[in-house]
Amino acid sequence: MAYIIRRIILFVVTMATVSLITFSVFQVMPGDPIRIMLGTEADETQVETLKKQLGLDQPLHIQYMDWVKGLVTGDLGDSIRFSRPVTELLADRLPVTISLALITLIIVVIVAIPLGIFVAKRQNKLSDVVFSSVTQLGMAVPSFWLGMLLILYLGMNFSFFTISGYVPWTQSVVGALGALLLPALTIAIPQIAVKFRYVRNAILEQLRLDYVRTIRSKGITEKFVMYKHVLRNSMIPILTVFGLITAEVVAGTIIVEQVFSLPGIGQLLITSISYRDFPLVQGIVMYITFVVVFINFIVDILYSVLDPRIRLN
Repeated sequence: MAYIIRRIILFVVTMATVSLITFSVFQVMPGDPIRIMLGTEADETQVETLKKQLGLDQPLHIQYMDWVKGLVTGDLGDSIRFSRPVTELLADRLPVTISLALITLIIVVIVAIPLGIFVAKRQNKLSDVVFSSVTQLGMAVPSFWLGMLLILYLGMNFSFFTISGYVPWTQSVVGALGALLLPALTIAIPQIAVKFRYVRNAILEQLRLDYVRTIRSKGITEKFVMYKHVLRNSMIPILTVFGLITAEVVAGTIIVEQVFSLPGIGQLLITSISYRDFPLVQGIVMYITFVVVFINFIVDILYSVLDPRIRLN
């Protein structure tokens, strides 16, 4: 319990620190959101009136406390560009980004882990050399270029795939999969290349340890050794790497949503930055931060489940 409490405190401190940095950065960025809302023809009276309505005439520490209070209660203010509450805009776009991220993570997990195990058992054989070489190429391919290749060779030749736009799950499950599968593959392929190597190396490191030789000397089957002992003891470094995938997948969606014209959080972030929509940008940044920090919090808890010694440390 003490371990979990420490993790919760660290989670809260991290979010508070990021909120302070985010608020401070947007105070010094060029561009006046009031002028953007009112236009260049607005006079000083209109500017001062709107500042007072939005609370921007208050001292910075008051503005920050009001903003944090809004974060806690779910009131992130109104978008300058869309004249709608930021929470509504996020709620509209979240299903697209979350669906894309989940499909990407599923593809990475079901491919990278079995492939890493398969190759680790065949170290220095032809399959090991081939897969290791292919993954080097996968790590080097930029996501936007890979996305365009998938559009040209898969999207243009198979009617199942939708190369632009999004179909809601409530409208058509098949249509939603067709719209999200190519973007998910665009993000997943480089991640598979990286995570496959981590899985392979973690398993090989365990296979070289003395306890594996001891178990094998007792006549235990290789399959039992691999899945009962080696894979379980390899899960800590593997879990660490897959926790890091979250941040990389979120970053990947920002680019890929532009390539495939998906109406997700990434596309909304690009739009909000171009229009200097500070309340919307701040809301999206905090959302991304929360997702990344929360996933790492879950990973920390899983550490203690997999290895109880971590709780004691």
